[in-house]
Amino acid sequence: MKCRDVINKLEELSPVKYASEWDNVGLLIGRKDREITKIYVALDATEDVIESAVQSGADMILTHHPMIFTPVRRITNEDFTGRRIMKIIHHDICLYAMHTNFDVMGMADAAADELGLKHRSVLSVTYEDEIAKEGFGRVGRLPRVMTLQECADHVKKCFGIEHVTVYGDLQGMVENAAICPGSGKSMADEAVMAGADVYITGDIGHHDGIDMIARNMAVIDAGHYGIEKLFIPYMLEYLKRELPSLKVAGHPQISPAKVI
Repeated sequence: MKCRDVINKLEELSPVKYASEWDNVGLLIGRKDREITKIYVALDATEDVIESAVQSGADMILTHHPMIFTPVRRITNEDFTGRRIMKIIHHDICLYAMHTNFDVMGMADAAADELGLKHRSVLSVTYEDEIAKEGFGRVGRLPRVMTLQECADHVKKCFGIEHVTVYGDLQGMVENAAICPGSGKSMADEAVMAGADVYITGDIGHHDGIDMIARNMAVIDAGHYGIEKLFIPYMLEYLKRELPSLKVAGHPQISPAKVI
């Protein structure tokens, strides 16, 4: 199967038009006429991921986060981005990124499904037409009314997370929840306006947390990686179902951050 055919199937799921203007999604390295027989799925194109893809015989690396964000002025072995690009090109591997387009069309509902949110709606609308509204995150009702402590335990169980950071009264009751995988502090206003009792996201700083408490909303910080890692099993399942002729493999889900 040609790379362009794989791309067409990926963009059926998460069209590029849903990506933020500042983002860099799509085919970042490679050629669309490359024959693809195996895809290696990962969150980031790190040195370890690239080496694992090479060793596994993959023709394409599919990541959530784009490896190339800012303009590249030179490609040499003197910096880590240059070394990564050179190795990918040397092995004739295509690199494709699905970032904010997948956050909108894929990640948001998948995270809400894992959490069991009912009667959900879009947290931050970024695209709207006569048919639907789409955007980042979701807000809805938890499976039942629970304490903030129980909600934190629920988040850890749903997403396979050992630790979360909680801002708020652990014995306080919560029913309405907003969730935004990755870094969601910029959408705190939307979560408050949506009537969320608790906001589940990542990358919340100390001052952000206490400010949200002052606005009568608890916060569960699951880390940037904690929820977004669902990209790997989600895409493996999608590729196996939609492109059964291809081999697929996923990078081991090990957080780059260590709690010690």
